[in-house]
This record gives sequence, structure tokens and C-alpha cells, in this order.
Amino acid sequence: MKKIIFYLLLLFPFYNLQAQNCNCGDNFSFMVQHIKKNYVGYTDKVNPKTQKRFEYLTDSLQKVARYTASNKCLAVCREWISFFKDGHMNISFNESSPKDEIRVFFSKEEKTIWDEEKLKTYLSKYKNQTDNIEGIWRNVAKTHQYGIVRDSLNQNEFIGFVVKADGVMWIPQQIKFRVRKTEEVYKFSSFFARDHSPYPARVTLNKDTMDLKEIGKFYKNDLPGKPLSSSKSPKFERLSDKIALLTIPSFYLEYKNETDSLMIKNAPIIKNIDHLIIDLRDNRGGAVGAFEKILPYLYTNPIFSEKGQILATDDNIKDGYEKPLPDLPEDLQEYFKKIISKLKAHRGELYLAYPADTIKYDKIFKKPSRVSILMNDGSASASELFILQAKQSSKVKLFGTNSSGSVNYVESVTTQMPCNFFNLIYPAARLMRASSDGTDPGIKPDIEIPANVTNWIDFVKKYKN
Repeated sequence: MKKIIFYLLLLFPFYNLQAQNCNCGDNFSFMVQHIKKNYVGYTDKVNPKTQKRFEYLTDSLQKVARYTASNKCLAVCREWISFFKDGHMNISFNESSPKDEIRVFFSKEEKTIWDEEKLKTYLSKYKNQTDNIEGIWRNVAKTHQYGIVRDSLNQNEFIGFVVKADGVMWIPQQIKFRVRKTEEVYKFSSFFARDHSPYPARVTLNKDTMDLKEIGKFYKNDLPGKPLSSSKSPKFERLSDKIALLTIPSFYLEYKNETDSLMIKNAPIIKNIDHLIIDLRDNRGGAVGAFEKILPYLYTNPIFSEKGQILATDDNIKDGYEKPLPDLPEDLQEYFKKIISKLKAHRGELYLAYPADTIKYDKIFKKPSRVSILMNDGSASASELFILQAKQSSKVKLFGTNSSGSVNYVESVTTQMPCNFFNLIYPAARLMRASSDGTDPGIKPDIEIPANVTNWIDFVKKYKN
């Protein structure tokens, strides 16, 4: 089995320091031209059906970018990037920049007159008149605290401002979000991500616990006695004499040793159970090498692996493949040296770097005799490649909802834009499965789990083939 294929599903940042130019119009132009030249999926996505819409969007946003402040530029760029519907394409904020420079960059963000002391005085004075959401909210680690107070101009609007944060990306009094209350239901009317760009976050409020979903839970009064784990480490659990659950939150290489150890440690159990459930929900991917110890237990017949092409431009070679990767095993280091040599020999071409491959194992395990894989729209990239390989087994059934749709274009390249705060990320490799119109709706499950089902594990345990 080829261990090396698509290890670059991971993001390998490349920072090329250059003269600082944070003019949004210039950065937008750079992004457009760079993607046209280097994005492997460009000709799939921009085709006769989409050409006019793409050109109109590009021209419109270029005009907007000319008058957009640098600290608001990410949102404009991401609106253009959304046209491609590619989970491996993005503009990220370079947090490795000097802290003082980052603070200056975000210094013009909206602030409130409220601070911690003013809010405490207000809460004490009007304690019988305040809304349940008003107060100071903190996470378990106590690293972030937000103050929430009613907007004096609108009785059903609340301002969420920073009381405590990292002091670099966010500083006290900056407005983090606004909440609207409608018939006792709270919803964000605006929310700003870590890089200050608009973000479609969700919120639920239950007494003194506010669940901000994407960034975790915050508490107004007492904190939970035991810190909540947010580990991405794999877990194995025996649910009964016949059923076991393997939960894989991430396929990033930093968890590979844990996954391998878990599979080796529990091999006697896995080989003697009837039903193995593998939970890949919200597994955003990582590297194919991270699941090599799992595949043998799923295997029933040879597994076909598709061809993969790399767009061999100078930028892709420099920013995506030539950067040293000291943490990779020596055999992979040597392999990538050969890949770089091949890419340089095929500059400007869509080079077939990964021929079609067939994975074969010497043994087929009788047990587990049934394997169920849970997936949802958060299952992306390498986890989708795992699903594509696993579903070729007669043991395997897929449960849940369509996967993310981030598997056609892989091996992310990171290029620094004219503004040192911005990094452009896009894929350089293309699987042959990429459809001609560039769409990728995700992998469809064999059994779709209804929206009203809350316990997916229980659903799969009870499901009869």
C-alpha cells in the first residue's frame, strides 16, 4: 500500500516575507490572478456554464475591494473564494506576525464604552431589571471573558464585548458579537471570528450556560467543577459483547501514533466482535497515512485508489512542495524530493503524480463481520478519502448525511499575499473523480439518518441490515 499518497492533505504554511502592501484592491487582484494561474480546479469550476457569473462576481468585488479597509478585506476575498465551493481554499490571517503589528492592524475595530467595572456596577444597580443574558461570561479555561449588556437603542438587542482575550487578536472593549432576542429565543445578529471577519455562529442559552457552538461553552456564574475535554484524540469503547465504537475526530498526523497504538492495543477485541462502528462525524481530515492501521479490519477485496494530478506551476512547486518538512519520515522525505524533480521537469503541465493504485492485503479478517461508518457534512478531505476506500468493502455500510464535498481537489498550498497578514490557501492536486462541472456534493451515505434522530450511535446499533 502506498503510504505517501496525499500526505499533503495537511496544510504546510509557506511564509515568504516581502514588502508590506495591505491595500485591499491590490490584494484582491493578486488573489484573482494567482488562483487563475495556480488553482488546479480552476478550469473545472470556471467553464462555459459559469463564465459570465464568475466574471460579473469578480468585477463587482474588485470594485468593492478598492474602497474596503485592509482590516475588512478578508470578508471581500472570501466572498469571491466562495464561488469555487472548495473546502481547501481560503484566506487565513497570519498570526505569526509581530504582536504589536497585529494590534495596530485591528485597532480601528468597533469598540463600546462598556468595560468590566461599568458592567458590574450596572448589574448591581439594576439586578432586578436585567435580562438573563446580561452579565460576564467566561469559558472553563478562563482565557476568554465576554460582557453582554442590553443595547440602549434597542431593548431586544444585546452587545457582546471583550472583557478578557489574548490581548493581541482581540483586546478589551472590542465588540465581538450582537445578540437579538425574539420571543425568549436568542440569536446572533452578528458575530466576528478570531480574525474579525463575519462568521455565521450559533448560540443557545440555558440558564447560566451559553453554548457558542463553534467556540465552546461559556458560563455566567459558577464554572463546571471539571474542565471539559476538547481533545481530538481517537477513542475506543466496547459497547457490548458484540459491538465496539471507534471515534476518530481527526486524521491529522499529530494523532497518527495515538490511532496506531489504539488499534494495536485493541486488536484482540476488534478481531472478536461482530460489529465495529467508526464515528467520523466532524473529522475535517488530515493525512491518509493516519488511517493505515484501520483499513485491514475493513478489507474484503482489493481497494482501488484513483489517479491524482498536480498542477506543476512554479508557485505551486515553491510554495507547496519545496518547503522542508522535517517531521515526515525519511522515506517520505526522499519521495517528495523525487516528486519535486518530476514537477520541475513538467512545469506548466497537469502532471500525473499519482497513478491509479490497488491496495491488497494478504488476509481477510472474519471479524468484525459488520462495519458501520458514521459521517456528516463535517466529514471532509482525508476522512472522505477513507470513506471512499472503506465503502469498497462488502462489510461496510455508510450512515448519516452527505460528507463535506472536499475530496476532489487536495494537497493545499499556502502563499503569502502582498499584505503579510494574509495567506492564500488553495489545492494543487486533483483527483480524476473531479466532475467536469466542478461540483462536489459529497459522498452519499448508504443509509441516511433522519433529521429527528439525535442518538446516531443507538440508531446504528439497532439498524438491521
